[in-house]
Amino acid sequence: MNYELSSTICALATPTGGALAIIRVSGPEAIRITRAMCPSIHEDAKANTIHYAIIRDIDGNIIDEAMVSIFKAPHSYTGEDSTELTIHGSKYIATQVINRLVNGGCRIAEPGEFTKRAFLEGKLDLSQAEAVADLIASSNRTTHRLAMSQLRGGISSELSNLREQLLKLTSLLELELDFSDHEDLEFADRTELLQLSQQIEAHISQLAKSFQAGQALKEGIPVAIIGPPNVGKSTLLNALLNEERAIVSDIQGTTRDIIEDTIQLGGITFRFIDTAGIRHTTDRVEQMGIERAMSAAQRARIVILMTQPGVPYPDIPVRDDQTVIRIENKTECFQAKFGIGIESLKQQLLVATPQVSDSDVIITNARHYEALCRAKTALETVNEGLNNGLSGDLLSEDLRDVLNILSEITGGQITPQETLNNIFKHFCIGK
Repeated sequence: MNYELSSTICALATPTGGALAIIRVSGPEAIRITRAMCPSIHEDAKANTIHYAIIRDIDGNIIDEAMVSIFKAPHSYTGEDSTELTIHGSKYIATQVINRLVNGGCRIAEPGEFTKRAFLEGKLDLSQAEAVADLIASSNRTTHRLAMSQLRGGISSELSNLREQLLKLTSLLELELDFSDHEDLEFADRTELLQLSQQIEAHISQLAKSFQAGQALKEGIPVAIIGPPNVGKSTLLNALLNEERAIVSDIQGTTRDIIEDTIQLGGITFRFIDTAGIRHTTDRVEQMGIERAMSAAQRARIVILMTQPGVPYPDIPVRDDQTVIRIENKTECFQAKFGIGIESLKQQLLVATPQVSDSDVIITNARHYEALCRAKTALETVNEGLNNGLSGDLLSEDLRDVLNILSEITGGQITPQETLNNIFKHFCIGK
């Protein structure tokens, strides 16, 4: 496949409007093209050095004064010769510099192309490359920690261990196949092979199951506030957000649609959903709001069931993987209107969230989850074959399928161009 690594690319790597801007250049002609508009940089400039330079247009007029960093292959982010120009943050200056680079032989980089080149040059595997986008998008301590773990090879290391176990299993089966006509040789017992395969399957299953928690942490823990009308659900939302986000009224049925907002607690984002009060009503519009409230309760990871003295809690179905926190408002222990009990509630919310340590490997990427599910299904076929005495050659073929599926996550196998394009098209330009 032609990945056009022969071209030299450039792009603005920082948002416009700041005091400074950075323009990245990467490719075989990166240093030559940069020097052409910054002639004060010596042709023998060493790698990993920074140089003061005056940037000139094609007619020799000064565009800006800059600091230029020089990186030489393979010791750069992309693995190619690269430069980074730190200029003043004027949009006009940035445009002039990029035009000068393009006229000198660069082309504008596509979204994510710098990271894509880092993958193609072997600086990152595919899961690490995807972590770059997650790191940029991280909005709290937890999502930053998850992205950094993946970027530093947490998932890659886990998959490498699985690969070693699978190769061990494959080699034992192929040894049995190669020397099956030697009656005097003793091979691994099929029961032992089955135990090893089941251990690998359990490990893959554990990783796949972490996706639900990973998605919740990445997108924000969904918390639905459910209860009858006028028990203080909207008041509770306002107290949690510390702002008047929801309308508070003594009139029943005021909240008819979903109101949603987020806060951060303990480095974790929570998505609070205020819902319509649950009661019997003939008002069609209010009934639609109640149906949405029930739907929100089903989607939530945490449900706050709220009531007040003399009013029963609503009867709603609860999943096994949901946490239900019951609150009786307008009591001595809890009064949302006056902030009494709010801090205690926040602590309960934190306790109910997935606990992640630095050593945990959590799946947050839907592509990785899908591959793990397919690998688990393929291993179930292997286990069934081991139980039924299937021949070693057929089992080895199924195991190779598992290895290939897991390799898709890191890009260890030849990855289709369509997959690469789909992954990197969501990156920002300049990264």
